[in-house]
Amino acid sequence: MTKEISKLNNNIEYMYKYNANTPRIAVCLNFSINKPDIKHGIYSLMSRLLLQGTKNYNSEELATEFEKFAIDFSTNTTPNFLQLKFACLNEDFEKAMELLNEVLVNSTFEEFEKERTKLKFEIPAQLDSPKMVVVDSYCSTIFKDHYYGVSLNMTLESIDTITKDDVVEAFNYIMHNSKKSIAIVGSIDKDKVLPLVESTVGKLPESIEGNLQIEKPILNESREVINHKSDLNQAHIMKGWIVPTYGEKEYYSLLLLNIILGSSGLSSRLFLELRDKKGLAYVVRSSYETLKLAGNFMIYIATEPSNIETCLKGFDEEITKIKTIPVSEKELDDAKNNLIGKFAFMEETNAQQANYCAKFDILGYGFDFAQTIKQKIQEVTIQDISDTANKCFNENYTLSIIKP
Repeated sequence: MTKEISKLNNNIEYMYKYNANTPRIAVCLNFSINKPDIKHGIYSLMSRLLLQGTKNYNSEELATEFEKFAIDFSTNTTPNFLQLKFACLNEDFEKAMELLNEVLVNSTFEEFEKERTKLKFEIPAQLDSPKMVVVDSYCSTIFKDHYYGVSLNMTLESIDTITKDDVVEAFNYIMHNSKKSIAIVGSIDKDKVLPLVESTVGKLPESIEGNLQIEKPILNESREVINHKSDLNQAHIMKGWIVPTYGEKEYYSLLLLNIILGSSGLSSRLFLELRDKKGLAYVVRSSYETLKLAGNFMIYIATEPSNIETCLKGFDEEITKIKTIPVSEKELDDAKNNLIGKFAFMEETNAQQANYCAKFDILGYGFDFAQTIKQKIQEVTIQDISDTANKCFNENYTLSIIKP
């Protein structure tokens, strides 16, 4: 295994990792998103439209090209970056790079009305799910008046005001005002890969650092929101906090706290206490989501409506325990092993490796940040867990409930 990390002529950071004897090569190209969209939904429409036709291929022809060469090509936007990625057979790498370049340089956005209409129908379908309603409401409340808090409902409200020109302008802004990074993982000789990357991605507008126009979100009060739905037979509850994110001191402890409290399934505290022992839950778990400027630690439960207050008391009891009673050495070691195992799962394929390496780099932590995480996780102590829980699980929380 060999790896090279450097920059293209236009200052775009790249990583090429050679994994011998792998038949498919993977590429992940990210563009930082440095300012909020002027109308909610622009970035979502933009990423969808990138695969809906170019100057040389209409949407059907483009889809046919991907299918003919078995190229698994996708686009996506997160609050922090626009992502284009593909995986293909080694012998089709040149064709895949040609199509990547075609999408980036020649997209026409001509099917704007069609994609906007599709999105308008997809959002209400998503919001038919009670869990999605509670998540959507939670996110817009915890990140109130912040770009990170743009919800499905907010997007639905603004989508009719978006024009094709808005989408094109947003795309052009990102192309010319973003940091860009690309990760390539496969078993093609580097001397064959990099010239193709340089002749395509290397011709894009220069990568630009330090252009962020999004402020760090702050939650300095408790916020609660309750929604009602007449045909429900369950209540869905979500409680959470804005917490530190990548690279901050508490980040590594929070990863482990998530395993201990609720993301490791049958062995997690929330599952054992609220479902197994008390019979309160259909589903119960925790989640730690990380964005560039903030993390978001959540506890979620689906339960009988009559159990809402009991569940909230159960949340408080488990949080109090993790803050006041030191975890055992075994529980901490088990959490570390669980997390390291998850990293091994994330590294199984070339596509997975390209994806997370490019993500860490576009966020500013370098392609090799996963190795730092593994090292730092092993250094977390029992006292670190207690200190982090006491700092992060405070009175400034958000509570979102949907019930009959």
